[in-house]
Amino acid sequence: MGNAGKYDEDAVLRARVLLLASDRPSSRVEIEAYRTLAQVSPRIYLPKLARALVARTWELRDPKAHVALYAEAVDTVRRYDAEARGREDQLRSALRGYQHALFAAGRRAEGRAVCEELAEAGQYGRLAVVLAEEGRHGEAADLYAGHIVPGSADVSDWTLIEWAAELDAAGRHGEALEVFARVVADARRTAAENRSPLACLVWKLDHYARMLRAAGRRSEGAAARREALTLLARLAAGGEPVSWSNIQASWVTLLVLSGRPAEPAATPDAPLPAFGVHPHHGWSPDMREEYFASIPSLDQRVAALRESGDLPGLIAAQRRLTVRRALHWETCGRRAEEALRPDLDEGVALARRLPEGRSAVARALTDRSMFLLAVKRYEEAHADFAETFAFESDPPIVTRT
Repeated sequence: MGNAGKYDEDAVLRARVLLLASDRPSSRVEIEAYRTLAQVSPRIYLPKLARALVARTWELRDPKAHVALYAEAVDTVRRYDAEARGREDQLRSALRGYQHALFAAGRRAEGRAVCEELAEAGQYGRLAVVLAEEGRHGEAADLYAGHIVPGSADVSDWTLIEWAAELDAAGRHGEALEVFARVVADARRTAAENRSPLACLVWKLDHYARMLRAAGRRSEGAAARREALTLLARLAAGGEPVSWSNIQASWVTLLVLSGRPAEPAATPDAPLPAFGVHPHHGWSPDMREEYFASIPSLDQRVAALRESGDLPGLIAAQRRLTVRRALHWETCGRRAEEALRPDLDEGVALARRLPEGRSAVARALTDRSMFLLAVKRYEEAHADFAETFAFESDPPIVTRT
């Protein structure tokens, strides 16, 4: 990065004066000054310009402005010398911000292209999420498979859950179960070593049992639920052996994933959130906004179904609404139990009214049990789950709750 050639000396002088002023200049003034000075000393001022452009996005709420600022930041980093220290890391960081801004502005095709560039640079996670949002589940699953080293201890549970979710959505249920079995095994090991809470293992066992039952492996599913029931009994008797505060994200991510069969199929023209990915860990901002924006209309549908007397339809719609409210509850930062408990209670009450509704009651009780576990109501969580487990016995076991 040498001298760029001809430049306006007066403009350069003004830029230097602005930067040397006693008061710290605004980010907007810094950007203007660095643009000018980068013509003279690109090695020094291009990195300053890139940082100032990103800092400016923190001050503005306009999605269009974010796109323009991140686009310029990406272009600025590309102008570094190829051997400039930290160039590749800075470029990836600018590209991550750029794709986020493009999705927030509704420019999905351009955002996907940026994600493809990131994937070529080794950061494949965002592209996998975008493919999942567009219903391209097989491609997303293959992308995970191409980057996850078998048996590697460096892969997080979050990534394995995402991979299993995409395999399952692609109809590759056996492979999905293999991946999720690894999630459960890791959770068992860390819980046994007191390095993770028992609650996380219970949530994962519950989801694993759902997957096993869906695959026709009912005895294995029952065994997973029996293990979860034993852990809940232990929690009810003595509490959580590991101190923890904020792990509700694990519960709500699996709850949202369990609701995917009730949602329409995603397509490139009608994308949906990537179920299995936590919204703050990967959902595209446009998908997150649309998902939460659907709450009022779904609330109206639930009210209409309640009036019509369509109990099966009401139960299905009410659970979809509860799942969305649970996600909002977990992500909004205000987690008062009373804000969500009535939705779970109503789900149980509705299911109990359904003739021959043992499966609906079991699902509603399980939903409430896993929530009660999230808010540390261990005895109540155990009681609900014990009742659901009794439904798997033949003849049914009568429990007192």
